Amino acid sequence: MKSTHHHRAPLISASSSSSSSSQNHSFVSRLLLLLTLLPVSLACLAFILQWRGGGLADPSSASVRSSTSVPGGSDLNHEVFPGMETVSSVSPKSHQSSSDCSNLARSSSPSFPYYGDWKFGVDTSLKPKICITTSTSAGLDQILPWMFYHKVLGVSTFFLFVEGKAATPSISKVLESIPGVKVIYRTKELEEKQAKSRIWNETWLSSFFYKPCNYELFVKQSLNMEMAIVMARDAGMDWILHLDTDELIYPAGAREYSLRRLLLDVPPNVDMVIFPNYESSVERDDIKDPFTEVSMFKKNYDHLPKDTYFGMYKEATRNNPNYFLTYGNGKSVARVQDHLRPNGAHRWHNYMKTPNEIKLEEAAVLHYTYARFSDLTSRRDRCGCKPTKEDVKRCFMLDFDRSAFIIASTATEEEMLSWYREHVVWGDKEVKTKLIRKGILTRIYSPMVVIQALKESGVFSSVVSSVSTNLSKKKFLSSIHKSNSSRSTASESLPSKENKSEGISARHLLGDESAIPPLSPPGMEHARFVTED
Repeated sequence: MKSTHHHRAPLISASSSSSSSSQNHSFVSRLLLLLTLLPVSLACLAFILQWRGGGLADPSSASVRSSTSVPGGSDLNHEVFPGMETVSSVSPKSHQSSSDCSNLARSSSPSFPYYGDWKFGVDTSLKPKICITTSTSAGLDQILPWMFYHKVLGVSTFFLFVEGKAATPSISKVLESIPGVKVIYRTKELEEKQAKSRIWNETWLSSFFYKPCNYELFVKQSLNMEMAIVMARDAGMDWILHLDTDELIYPAGAREYSLRRLLLDVPPNVDMVIFPNYESSVERDDIKDPFTEVSMFKKNYDHLPKDTYFGMYKEATRNNPNYFLTYGNGKSVARVQDHLRPNGAHRWHNYMKTPNEIKLEEAAVLHYTYARFSDLTSRRDRCGCKPTKEDVKRCFMLDFDRSAFIIASTATEEEMLSWYREHVVWGDKEVKTKLIRKGILTRIYSPMVVIQALKESGVFSSVVSSVSTNLSKKKFLSSIHKSNSSRSTASESLPSKENKSEGISARHLLGDESAIPPLSPPGMEHARFVTED
């Protein structure tokens, strides 16, 4: 028995060892199979989720930056921005099968939250109702992209106070033909009416009277905003926004690329929403169409960590007078309600209460300032001031505007171009990369994608052609007579200071408060106070 036992022991041991080895081999094989299938399964799941949700990256992200072609190129048709989904070319039923390769066939036709086509009629059922008011002398090449971009965002109504080029028959007739647009001409009758308005006889605006150029424009904008409030109430608007035609709303933070969606999420007790502004940072000196050629912007002070803002202030300013070339206090949209009034071109106020306001943490106003080299001379040609440091203070509120006016008035074309490259154009790649990494500069592609799509859809050309074919000779001559009617400047039609003082009543006085002008962002002199807080 013992002998038998000794002979079997090695056999049992060998059998046990073989079984254990087989089990280990099986376990390793299964583990390897699991490790192989797991990443493949996760990748498939991610693809299906991204495909079904239409989830392509925000064009302001780095991944889109690297894949976006030169603005105006064919690749722009395939870019998607928040709230702009591609339309599937397959039926909803077949869409349910993720394994069907035919489901991957997708059209690049854009769709927006509120418009299924490019006709842009006024839909009175949409809420809230948003209107924009502006004072402009620009041409159609600037006004139409600006206007239809904001139609895409959900703005239904525009009050355009026009003069100069914008008031000429060939342009104003096109604007009047667009649904939801009200054109107001700057006639002598309008100025006489505004000279009798309420804010004309109030102290908060009086310090801006009787000064040329930017001061005069500031007064005009405020008076126009006062009239626009009345028009907005009559039209049943819920929100009103004052915006220049070189500014675009960027509704970041909304659940879709929509100003309407952004305002729907605002609590009902909020009276005013402030959009900090970002400033265009051009990278070439030959830009013709800023809306489709500029993608780099400098962030506002309010959207940056304070240590980053002041720590990078010198690099971001580049020996210019301030962090921004022009203003830095943003724009605001106000809820249309009783006793609403403007408080300068950047803010609104209320006669009966201090408005409850909020400042958005992601959304912004994109300001395309000095984006074209020709902007230097266009500002010069609008003002009749002397190119001296003393006289430009009468005309311009901001330091960079003053410096630019003097250069444009005294330098040669070559000297102006050299100055423009040094002070406006961002040509140093190393500095740009550093500021982008720090968050001072950022890439935003969404507006150029929208406007490029609008151009390629033929919206602008069809609006212009439809008016030119329908405008008869009689109407054309009549419109010329209308636009050429007497149009004194605001300063020429203002009542005298004595009459203005007599017109102020006790209920009009608002203490020492003054209208909020365009303001520069905080300078280094504010760094100590911010740090102490």
